[in-house]
Amino acid sequence: MEIQQFYYDNKIVKKFIYATIFWGVIGMAVGLLLAYFFLFPNLTEGISWLSFGRLRPLHTNAVIFAFVGNAIFAGVYYSSQRLLKARMASDVLSNINFWGWQLIIVSAAITLPLGYTSTKEYAELEWPIDIAIAVVWVIFGWNLIATLLKRRQRHLYVAIWFYLATFVTVAVLHIFNSLALPVSFLKSYSVYAGVQDALVQWWYGHNAVAFFLTTPFLGLMYYFVPKAANRPVYSYKLSIVHFWSLIFIYIWAGPHHLLYSALPEWAQNLGVAFSIMLLMPSWGGMINGLLTLRGAWDKVRTDPVLKFMVVAITGYGMATFEGPLLSLKSVNAVGHFTDWIIAHVHVGALAWNGFLTFGMIYWLVPRLFKTKLYSIKLANIHFWIGTLGIVMYALPLYVAGFLQASMWKQFNPDGTLVYGNFLETVTEIIPMYAMRAVGGTLYLTGLLVLVYNIIVTIKHGSAVTDELAEAPALERVSKRRVAGEGFHTWLERKPIQLTILATIAILIGGIIQIVPTIMIKSNIPTISSVKPYSPLELEGRDIYIREGCVSCHSQMIRPFRSEVERYGEYSKAGEYVYDHPFLWGSKRTGPDLHRIGGKYSDNWHLNHMYDPQSTSSGSIMPSYKWIVRDKLDKSETEKKMKVMVALGVPYSEEEIANAQQSMLEQGTTIEKNLYSDPDFAETYENDKKSAAESGSDFVEMKNREIVALIAYLQRLGTDIKVKEVE
Repeated sequence: MEIQQFYYDNKIVKKFIYATIFWGVIGMAVGLLLAYFFLFPNLTEGISWLSFGRLRPLHTNAVIFAFVGNAIFAGVYYSSQRLLKARMASDVLSNINFWGWQLIIVSAAITLPLGYTSTKEYAELEWPIDIAIAVVWVIFGWNLIATLLKRRQRHLYVAIWFYLATFVTVAVLHIFNSLALPVSFLKSYSVYAGVQDALVQWWYGHNAVAFFLTTPFLGLMYYFVPKAANRPVYSYKLSIVHFWSLIFIYIWAGPHHLLYSALPEWAQNLGVAFSIMLLMPSWGGMINGLLTLRGAWDKVRTDPVLKFMVVAITGYGMATFEGPLLSLKSVNAVGHFTDWIIAHVHVGALAWNGFLTFGMIYWLVPRLFKTKLYSIKLANIHFWIGTLGIVMYALPLYVAGFLQASMWKQFNPDGTLVYGNFLETVTEIIPMYAMRAVGGTLYLTGLLVLVYNIIVTIKHGSAVTDELAEAPALERVSKRRVAGEGFHTWLERKPIQLTILATIAILIGGIIQIVPTIMIKSNIPTISSVKPYSPLELEGRDIYIREGCVSCHSQMIRPFRSEVERYGEYSKAGEYVYDHPFLWGSKRTGPDLHRIGGKYSDNWHLNHMYDPQSTSSGSIMPSYKWIVRDKLDKSETEKKMKVMVALGVPYSEEEIANAQQSMLEQGTTIEKNLYSDPDFAETYENDKKSAAESGSDFVEMKNREIVALIAYLQRLGTDIKVKEVE
């Protein structure tokens, strides 16, 4: 038997570990700043690129794709080489993967605070960056599959199955959800509208959690937990059942994010059914991970690496129990739009993703630098600070979520809402927000302890850039199943066939749910009174998107007595046919806005944006003074309308040609309405005189961004009357 010598590439692993730690600090620091915004809403007053609405998608993208993404690449590049007994197929592709991914992250860090966003959850980046993501992801998959084909280990270990499923599914999800028509270099509109966009988005959104935050980490769990514990995986058969059932069922569960919404009932029910089934394979994986530690519990008590991994797997189990629970309609009616969802998401992110990453880093770095971890004590301190941080973060938000749901739904004996003012529910949970901020501070402090511990460990070690290894060459065997060989054993030596079967498994659910919703018109009943947005309203909607208003406000009134009483008639599918993208939201920090049109005067909206506390005492909404001050850019309005026409919005050529005049007329009407407030009239005239005396440019109110935003807000919910539904 020929023994071959070769070298593992440790350089690429180290690069991704450094990036993981760096972006982890950045992403969590931004998240902590956002937590303090709930206590001090005007902490960055007047600075548009540091506002909550613009930083919130930066935080989620930095944590998911920068911190977790780099951790995935680090773990996959380290474990794959050793599981396959082969160096990665191409050092060049590995480095393109690394530097391309960092460039994408930097692009996100620049564009999101500047307001360039598609506003789709976990997919906010604009179309040029989406293309870059697809290219870099394909390069990663190409490198992985090429390495599989040159491997020296015949059978593919379970971790590799999860890596392959991750590569294929994330590519499919990203491409189909990101389909958009560009208006300009950093502006586009989703090709899907309303209900269809919502379904595709949450097919992507739920499965971004499934196939970016879960399946690759399950692969890492199957590699690093046995390595750290020096124990074999508990059950090979359970890992087979876990893998195939998980990737098949997960893809169906997205609609549970849209229960009681305008999504067709059959799609909602499919989401519920498969979400409940998802509990079994999820817990199968958790059990397999925890029972791998059988016989190693004495080591768990002393080894911080295993402590992190045990809490990570437990957090995975908690989050994957809670997901099916929240998919039950009766539970979803309580939890959806509340802080319960925020707690649920962060248990998964902080415990499962965060702690498994920390455990992996503490295990990897000493081996990559031929040394021992500088301080076991500091690692244990990090573990306990981080664990306390998770508890302090999540528990108050669970309480806040139940309190919100209870207060929103309470009625007086006469049939009126007990808490008719939404702000009453906000002020009641401020103490919980304060505790959440403390928990986040503890968690970030623990990460900073890791940073120090790892830096000193590296200084005491010596880098091993190319690690010598040896293994026998892979001998050729029959492509067909040999006598006594099980189907899955045969499949484990056939990476192409395994990848094809995994692709089929994940495509079935998506096709059955999405194609009928898009192709069968009866799924989205039309409403004759619903018309396209005027040019000024379209510009106002884009400002609403730019500022991230959807992060705090929903536009989906569910058919509950409490919501109809509070907000107005429940939302219909046909009302959203011209919404590219949809803006239903997933959290109500503020009230729903779907029927806000005509509820308040134009003056109220202007004052509310300039100083929210002046119109809503106790509000935690930040001020948006730049919208009141800045001139509206109308240079691309016609282009936007033409793209909308290509997407099926029935603007006529005449409407497009007269867009500028239309905006001027509607803006002038709103400006006249604003003059009805004596305080506004006096301030506005004084500003005009001051500008004239100083010789500076003065932007008339009818040409400012606030007027476009007011036009959009005053339009919301005004198209429909109950009797007009066809």
